[in-house]
Amino acid sequence: MVSEPPVRRLRLLLALPLLIAAVPRAAEAENLAERNLRRIIDRQKEVFADAAKQGDNLDASSLKRRLQEISHDYEVLLRDNPRYAAGYAAYGLLLSKVDMRKEAAAMLLKANELDPDIAIVKNQIGNLLAEDGKPLQAAPYFIAAIKLEPSEPIYHYQLGTLLVEARDEFLKNGQWTRATLDAAVLEAFRKASELAPDRFEFAYRHAESYYDLEKPDWGAALKLWSALEEKAPTDIERQTMRLHAANILIKTDRAGLARILLETVTEPGLQGQKDRLKPLLEKAGK
Repeated sequence: MVSEPPVRRLRLLLALPLLIAAVPRAAEAENLAERNLRRIIDRQKEVFADAAKQGDNLDASSLKRRLQEISHDYEVLLRDNPRYAAGYAAYGLLLSKVDMRKEAAAMLLKANELDPDIAIVKNQIGNLLAEDGKPLQAAPYFIAAIKLEPSEPIYHYQLGTLLVEARDEFLKNGQWTRATLDAAVLEAFRKASELAPDRFEFAYRHAESYYDLEKPDWGAALKLWSALEEKAPTDIERQTMRLHAANILIKTDRAGLARILLETVTEPGLQGQKDRLKPLLEKAGK
């Protein structure tokens, strides 16, 4: 199957400059803080770019040393600017990236306290809570991030994923019915796909989300898989879409069409999935 985008990690470094733009440039002291933060972020991006280039030959001790130097720069920045929300946010995102979770949470919560209108901060707090097995606490942060930046697709995607993965907890909580939860899931993945039409994996997850619903509209799902087949860049991906379409055809009592479609799936890597559909096809044919 086509791989899904990672849910638990944002492209944090690419988003960091947005934090600076979101902070009002009200005072000269803050302008200086912004310039210092930009320098720290530039160094940070350079460090991770160098690490990515090294690949399997990564010099871990050098990376650790350079990150410690950047952490020190953040601490100096925040000591001199104790109410600089963007500084706390950027430092929290860095700490999240290197899995210093408690420290990251402290920085992000401080940033959120100082400025409650930074969407990426709310989103990352939601990430940390979700990873800690606290989906009910995470959801309001994801929803708040969406309200602040409704055009950011990853926020919608992550909310949809959270609602699916923790469905039972949301239903037990009593604030959601299965119908309202399913509607929210479908809308979240639809919106993510709509906002990022170039992200094939988002469109894939949107189509796949119909399997997560109690009462799916299989006709709508079939249209999505057909559209995805046209966009798929490789033959194995196109045949994967046909497997999904055949599965839906079987579910909707169109075994003849499903059989014709399955005959076009010839990729060796998909034979296992094809074989799992054959008993369902035979049962439907009877």
